[in-house]
Amino acid sequence: MSLHIEVRGSGQIPLVMIHGWAMHGGVFAPLVELLAEQCTMYLVDLPGHGYSRDCGLPLEPHACARAIAAATPPATWLGWSLGGLVALSAALDLPQHVHGLAMLCATPRFVSAPDWPYGRDASLVRQLAVDLETDYHATVERFLALEAMGSPDPRGDLRRLRAEVFARGEPDLRVLQEGIRILDETDLRAGLAQLVPARSWWNAGRLDRLVHPDAMQAAATASQGQFHVTAHAGHAPFLSHPGAVADTLLPWLETLR
Repeated sequence: MSLHIEVRGSGQIPLVMIHGWAMHGGVFAPLVELLAEQCTMYLVDLPGHGYSRDCGLPLEPHACARAIAAATPPATWLGWSLGGLVALSAALDLPQHVHGLAMLCATPRFVSAPDWPYGRDASLVRQLAVDLETDYHATVERFLALEAMGSPDPRGDLRRLRAEVFARGEPDLRVLQEGIRILDETDLRAGLAQLVPARSWWNAGRLDRLVHPDAMQAAATASQGQFHVTAHAGHAPFLSHPGAVADTLLPWLETLR
């Protein structure tokens, strides 16, 4: 089975959109609605997620990037959270196919290091991997709660994330484990200098408890990209503040045409 990619919108700007861990392309619905007139969007369900649950591809950023590129026209790629690692991999591996890179609460390295103090403690990520083996649903619920933390309406965001996470069926345990490994091991910082100046857009949630705004600002500086912060937003600003995200994303997309 191939990747499920849903096409939405009728605008002249092609935009590939890649979701985060345990979710699917449908999670972007509030933002998609605001972009529909200006963009034609390609909403990807990553391997093992949503309607791509039976896709045999590994959940590996470079492999996913190649598969998505083979099924979509040249476009700007937007990645949220773990999806940002796929989008960034595509921008580095396939620059002729990726016109611009939009990183939404996403960084080139998720866990902290001596030279990367902005990341999450690796013990959190590794505990999630252990917990998946013993209590699948509770672990997914815990991660959703982390995504909702910091939002001005954490209960509302958590409720929306809960409604979405299994809306297209349960994600495959194998790829959830692969996703945790990606968050633990991937480090694409060295490639940031290869990105074309001004052709990357970085949007952080001011109150994000998973991806610190300072991490995104550091990455934006290294890539000479645009950096924006959505005030009062947590890890999913496209849910809580889709208008604010669209207000900075659309003008940048127009500069790439």
